This record gives sequence, C-alpha cells and structure tokens, in this order.
Amino acid sequence: MRLSEICRLVWLNLSQNKFKVMLTSIGIMVGAATIMLVIAIGTGGREAVAEQFKNLNAGAIDISYEAAAVSSQSFMFAVPGSNGNMTIRAVPGSGSGGGGMRAGAPSFSAGSMGADNRMNQETVTLTTEDMEDLEVFVPGIFQATISYSTSASVEGGSMESAAYKTVAGVQSNYAAMSNLELSIGEFLTEENNESKERVCVLGSEIAKEIFGSAYDAYDAILYIDDRPYVVTGVLVEMGTVASGINPDPSVFIPYETGIKYIVGTTASPTITVIAEDVNQVATVTDNIKAVLADSYSNTEFTVSDAGSKMEAASASNDTLTLLLISMAVIVFLVGGIGIMNVLFVSVKERTNEIGILKAIGCSHKDILLEFLLEASCISFVGAVIGVLLSLGLTPVIEMFSVRVELSVSGAVLSLAFGVATGSLFGFYPAYKASRLIPVVALNQE
Repeated sequence: MRLSEICRLVWLNLSQNKFKVMLTSIGIMVGAATIMLVIAIGTGGREAVAEQFKNLNAGAIDISYEAAAVSSQSFMFAVPGSNGNMTIRAVPGSGSGGGGMRAGAPSFSAGSMGADNRMNQETVTLTTEDMEDLEVFVPGIFQATISYSTSASVEGGSMESAAYKTVAGVQSNYAAMSNLELSIGEFLTEENNESKERVCVLGSEIAKEIFGSAYDAYDAILYIDDRPYVVTGVLVEMGTVASGINPDPSVFIPYETGIKYIVGTTASPTITVIAEDVNQVATVTDNIKAVLADSYSNTEFTVSDAGSKMEAASASNDTLTLLLISMAVIVFLVGGIGIMNVLFVSVKERTNEIGILKAIGCSHKDILLEFLLEASCISFVGAVIGVLLSLGLTPVIEMFSVRVELSVSGAVLSLAFGVATGSLFGFYPAYKASRLIPVVALNQE
C-alpha cells in the first residue's frame, strides 16, 4: 500500500472520530503546555536571578557587624551587605536607618577608637582605616570600598514638600565595584570625597520622580536635610537587586560628605572587597576575619560572598525547574497511557477492517504504520493545542509575579515531546494490530 493511501485511511479514521481524538489528546495537551511553561518559567527565573545579581562581582566579599544591647549585653545577627558583595558592618542595637543598610546609635569615631576601646565595646563602627588595614594586611584583595546608607529628608524639582529617601554615602570606586552605569554626567570623584563637597548622583527612579527625567535632573539642585547638593550624574535603570542598596530609588553622595552633614557618628558602614581570584574567596575571607580579630577582640563579624549568594539563588531556581519538569513527565506518562488504551480499544473495534486490509494484500508494515500515524497525529493535535493553551495561561501566571519567558525552542520541544509520547505508547497497540491473522480477524464478531 502506498503511503498516500495509508495517510488517507488515517485521515478518514480521525475525522470520523473527532470527539474521541480530542478526549484522547487531553493528556498530551496538558503535558505539552506544562513542558512549554516549565521552559519559560525556568528561563525567566534564570534571567531574573541574573538581573538581581547584575550589580555583584563574583569575587566580592561583604563584611558587616550588627549588635543589639540587652541588659548591658549585646548580641549579633546577620544583615544583607550594601551591594550584595562580601560586607563587614557594625551597628549598635538602638540604631535606626533606612535603605539597604541601617545607621546605628552614637559610636566611636575613627580618631578616638583606640586599642582599649576595640578590646571592650558594645558598639563597633567600621572606618576607612579598617578598610585600609584589610587592603594592606590581607593578600589577594584587588579593590576595596566602604559605604553606608540612611534615610534623609530630600526636596527639590517638582516636589511639593520634602520626603524621606534613601541616601547612600559611597566612595568614588563604588560604581565600578557595583557595576553601576551612568545615563548622563559622571559619578562621584575622590576630590568630591576629600573636599566633602555637596554633590550627588541620582538613581533613575528618583531622578524621574523628582525632576521628570535624567536630563532635567542633571546639574540641578537637590536639597538633602535642607542643604543644597548639585546633581552631577544620573544612573541607568538597574531594576530589582538581590541585596544591599537598591540604586534606582537612592541618592548617592560622597562618603565623607555624608559623615559631616548627615549621619555623623551614627553611620553604620559596610566594607566591601573584591578578591583577585574568585577561586580564592574562601582564603581571603579567613584572612579578613583574622585581621579584624586583631582590631576587634571578641567581636564576631558577618562575612558573606556574592558567589555563594548567586549559587544559592541559581540552585533554588534549578530546584523549582526540576520539580516542574517532573510534573510534566508524569502528565505525559498519563497522556501516553491514555493513547495506548484508546488504541487498544480501536484495534479491537476494527479487527474486521484489519482482516480485510490484510486480505487485499496489506503487509504487517502497512498496518503498523497506519496505527502509528494515528497515534502520532492524535498526540500532535494535543501538543499544538497544549502550546496554544500555554500562551493563554502565561498572563495568568504573570499575575502571581512569576516571570515567564516564552520561546520558539520551548514550543518546538513541546511538540516534539508530544509526538514522541504518542508514537512510543502507540507502538505496542499498532504492533498487535499488525500481527493479527487475516482469517481470524475476518471471523471476529
């Protein structure tokens, strides 16, 4: 029998049993939709993780400390770093602040913190001297910076009244270490910091909120705690970040300027360093702890590296993807078993037809091919409907804040899985049909 004749028989059988075809392919529909959505959600999750950590350097280390006084005792707990890198922070228990880091209660200043103070204290405030010590005494550090953030009164532009916003005190190398880019102007310079100049750089969101656009914000005057600051630059939009200071709604000022005019001795700085070799992050971390132990006896600092955070987030996303894939496989198995069951019933119902086909000269191969094509067509129809179903479900899933990235490759893979499932589970019924003895089949009631 020619292939065209076999295809015509397949078409006649399917077109005369449309309702049965639709019911049979339901399992494949759900499986194909699940596969496509699994790929889309997995891709979306990976892209979301990449965006959240795009301001982090894999070799970065954050060092932080936070303490709370309880009956003249203090306890420590971990907090996120200022930019998702490895951070050391010191914050007293009665402190207050805002943004990505918190400002604490009055603490020792850099000039007055001696060896005796460091040996026995309830509040610890990291300083630029501590940062410089790490650069000098810890081998393998490529770059280091110190930063803090707080909440301060901000006014200017089209604002009708002052509002509290996140203000971050940073050094000139903060932008490079945090992978921040400027849409206009330039970032804070070392001269700005040394001279304690009242200049600032705005995140994209706060620039639009106050001035309407980055262009209008550039070189404008912004009042922070009633003091005028010149806007020297505006950052490009970064989106949500995994931890630390979110750049978009923040105002960045020189580190020393903030110490002088805003936070004073209540600053709760975070030291961030970048290891020269990402494979030596653990060694650098141990050396950092050793150096800090010499300066701050009996004080435990929280040290975390960006690489571990990124790996943890990626592992979480991979686990979710694996669970969804497992669910899709189960659905396909159920759909395949459904197709097998229907084809067995179809073979039973069409025994006489098979006997006639064999009597007029159809070979085992022809019968096998006919039933296999029927199974493949049923599963293909189900897979196509499943892909269309996934397109319709995407807006619903996104309503639950799940990022979905549909792709052509996902649709092709869903179709391939659907057809493969139908063909695999349809093979045995087709084989059984092809092995029927013509005389027995013709005499079947």
